[in-house]
Amino acid sequence: MAGGGFSAGPDGREFEAKITPIVIISCIMAATGGLMFGYDVGVSGGVTSMAPFLKKFFPVVYRRTLEQGIKSNYCKYDNQGLQLFTSSLYLAGLTATFAASYTTRKFGRRPSMLIAGIFFIGGTILNAAAQDLAMLIIGRISLGCGVGFANQAVPLFLSEIAPTRIRGGLNILFQLNITIGILFASLVNYGTNKITGGWGWRVSLGLAGLPAGLLTLGALLVVETPNSLVERGLLDQGKSVLKRIRGTENVEPEFLDLVEASRIAKEVKHPFRNLIKRRNRPQLIIAVALQLLEGCRDGLDLFSRACQAMGTRSTN
Repeated sequence: MAGGGFSAGPDGREFEAKITPIVIISCIMAATGGLMFGYDVGVSGGVTSMAPFLKKFFPVVYRRTLEQGIKSNYCKYDNQGLQLFTSSLYLAGLTATFAASYTTRKFGRRPSMLIAGIFFIGGTILNAAAQDLAMLIIGRISLGCGVGFANQAVPLFLSEIAPTRIRGGLNILFQLNITIGILFASLVNYGTNKITGGWGWRVSLGLAGLPAGLLTLGALLVVETPNSLVERGLLDQGKSVLKRIRGTENVEPEFLDLVEASRIAKEVKHPFRNLIKRRNRPQLIIAVALQLLEGCRDGLDLFSRACQAMGTRSTN
């Protein structure tokens, strides 16, 4: 059943809105983009410390790990191919963000999430079936493109489809799923490292297909956000979707607010120039600082090697 209530607009006005099943299901399905991102971040550190993986793709690094005379972990893992495997996801994600921004604005949030899911599935297949380093890197680049599209579309989708009064709680699902994905990857790596036969790393990389499939399925099933429809001039469709997700016919005040917000946004001619103006610097600094702090989780790629340097044998 849908829960009733009012959600407050940006100027403090209250809009009638219910917590409908379509909103909850859409947010849960969309938030799996965070699960995929977290899993990709967490899994790479584990597989790069697995001996069969190193032996197949990075034999030089593997031989160094067996040499008793080399005590420095930096010297053991100092390999450009290994660094490319780790960093290619982030470089591809950064590059794909520019295309994702245009796609999300021009065609909507759903297409961007669908593209992210397709990139994720393609990258997962390539990585799990990799026979050489080139195949492995192409798979990581595909996953990185998925990250770029998902990080652009999913938080925006969650913010726009949720009623204002629970927007923060639903929007945080993306960040929560990133953390869950990292935890899940660590547990998977711990288990697959014990598989005999040298194919455990394929299981670790292949299980990324689960959240990738959920995200793709979710992108096919969820509705487009009314904000995106209004922004693209599809006012009738925007109002219709707003009625569905709010569970009420009384959406005129919120709809007019969306139309006005879209009009104001289109009048901004130089958004990046306005962003660096003095009045916007506090918000800009806080946003950049949060991103830098969030980036600390990417250090998990080095966690397994740090554990090995301290004398432990298990992966993260």
